[in-house]
Amino acid sequence: MSLDWIYYAISWILLTWHSAWDAIGVPVGAVLGTNFAWILAIVFLVVTVRVILFPVFVKQIKSQRAMQALQPKVKELQEKHKGDRETLQKEMMELYKKEKANPLMGCLPMFLQIPVFLGLFHVLRRLDPDKQNKTLYGWTVDQFQSASQAKLFTAPIAGKFGSTADELASLGANGSTVKVIAGVLVLVMIATTYLTSRQMILKTGWAEDPQQRMIQRLMLYGIPASLLISGAIFPIGVIIYWVTNNLFTLGQQQWVLRKFPPPVTAKKAVAPAASRNPVQPAKSGGLFGRGKAAPPAPVKAAAPKVAGPKPGAKPVNNPKKSRPAKRQG
Repeated sequence: MSLDWIYYAISWILLTWHSAWDAIGVPVGAVLGTNFAWILAIVFLVVTVRVILFPVFVKQIKSQRAMQALQPKVKELQEKHKGDRETLQKEMMELYKKEKANPLMGCLPMFLQIPVFLGLFHVLRRLDPDKQNKTLYGWTVDQFQSASQAKLFTAPIAGKFGSTADELASLGANGSTVKVIAGVLVLVMIATTYLTSRQMILKTGWAEDPQQRMIQRLMLYGIPASLLISGAIFPIGVIIYWVTNNLFTLGQQQWVLRKFPPPVTAKKAVAPAASRNPVQPAKSGGLFGRGKAAPPAPVKAAAPKVAGPKPGAKPVNNPKKSRPAKRQG
């Protein structure tokens, strides 16, 4: 299956935004070692894609809320069909169908952005001044030459941390500068990717279903860790796209989570009062409270202290205690 239609679509959006910024008056040449018209074109490629996908993102949030509301019923099914995985899956699918909840809806926006990422990755990798076919995917020769010379703080947007010496020589770039700029951007990309997943889990909590919890862990730890290696082959322009997309996601999630707050379950409502030791606050069990809370320490009633005679000393009678009580009347 040819992906040319994706490359044409990404190129059209990128070139349209670049022409718009050029028409507005954003300098096409490098200022502070940066071609802002091309950087803004990549940033607004993100904005365009996210605006198109916004309805899908809202559906994702609503689907997550529906899945959270079904967690007590899912837990009942897990207890009822413990050891019978086939029946459990069948019952859960019927439950999701009846309540119109889709477990895969939570990953749909991410899957829809994969073609955009692949398209931009392919388009930016082609920005080699030595390429013969420069007018592919609707580009003109001038646009191709301008984009291949576009830089961020003197590092070409087509360069990457793992660029070879020949690739850097072709782009006319300094190897150390490219590695520093690309390395810093990769670290920012990892941090913002982690924060987007952490923000969502902090608001919605860990799923009861083991499979969904595994997906949450993969999103929180697995994907950021994989970027440490795969980031070396990403062009700087692709990393700018990824970081911008993460920042957009953080803002969008914050707004959507305020508009559609997660439901407060009965377990969450009683947990703080029931699990805390009245003497000593219970430990949270880690960053997201995943560990077991410390059991409450038994509190022994303190026995009243009775002052006794010192060794070798005569016992002293208390005159008040030994005195007989006065008779009344």
